[in-house]
Amino acid sequence: MDKTKVVSAKKKRKMNSYREFLYVLPFIAMVAVFAYYPLYGWIYAFFDYKPPFPLSMDNFVGLKWFKYMVGNEVRLAKLLEVLRNTFAMSALSLLFSWFPMFFAIFLNEIKCKPFRKFVQTVTTLPNFISWVLVYAIAFCIFNSTGPVNTILMNMGLIESPQLFLQSSDHVWFEMWLWLTWKNAGWSAIMYIAAITSIDEELIEAAKVDGASRMQVIRHITIPSILPTYFVLVMLNLANFLTNGMEQYFVFENAFNTNYIQVLDLYVYNLAMKGGGYSLSVAISILKSIVSIALLFVTNLISKLTRGEGFI
Repeated sequence: MDKTKVVSAKKKRKMNSYREFLYVLPFIAMVAVFAYYPLYGWIYAFFDYKPPFPLSMDNFVGLKWFKYMVGNEVRLAKLLEVLRNTFAMSALSLLFSWFPMFFAIFLNEIKCKPFRKFVQTVTTLPNFISWVLVYAIAFCIFNSTGPVNTILMNMGLIESPQLFLQSSDHVWFEMWLWLTWKNAGWSAIMYIAAITSIDEELIEAAKVDGASRMQVIRHITIPSILPTYFVLVMLNLANFLTNGMEQYFVFENAFNTNYIQVLDLYVYNLAMKGGGYSLSVAISILKSIVSIALLFVTNLISKLTRGEGFI
């Protein structure tokens, strides 16, 4: 009888495993179609591809485009300039990666629930606004006849309108400000979820012992959500070369292109404007390889420092 129960339990667990696999199968299929199948396009990096002609072995060039990107001083200097911009933007994001965490903490400390929900909604909605609309907002505010120039001129701080969006000064910091404005509320959601999982009895015990709100934040809230923070930082390190393209594409102009063109935008410009399809794919391949290497390095660092990795 006992053996029958054991066999029945094993069959039930096996059926549950199959059922759970079927639940996630659609998501595996989506990843395969949208993430892995496009990797077939890497083949273009080994051909001298000219659209709309099909690929053939006649225009196979091997590693030509990988050598070409560093083949002369001008191209190498341009690539280093793009990498400089990419590293600067990613470094700024990492340097201020603590901001969403502290924003979530102080948002959680708002006791008036309607006001807290209002602030959370207002700060989260920009995440769903396209970068084209964000640029339209920026243009309305900072153009030569916009409110910022009007106020500054009325106060006598400037004599003529300033072209803020056309300036190459402080471009990296300005891009970080727009990115933070757009994503701060959305990024805080993960930390808010971590805060809600903190044991309320622990907080109540601290208050009974006379801990102030700031002491509760310092000794309970922050240590409780630090693991979440470290995991997100590790993932950001793995994506160090990925800044996205849309933000920089809409804000780019002839005056700031040398400081705003990050790697993703450079690849797009090579393919769409310069016709360098094969070269752009070669750069994308190197970027992917470096990103995978960074992922494994950060996972190793996580295991050494936290005792566990995320892959």
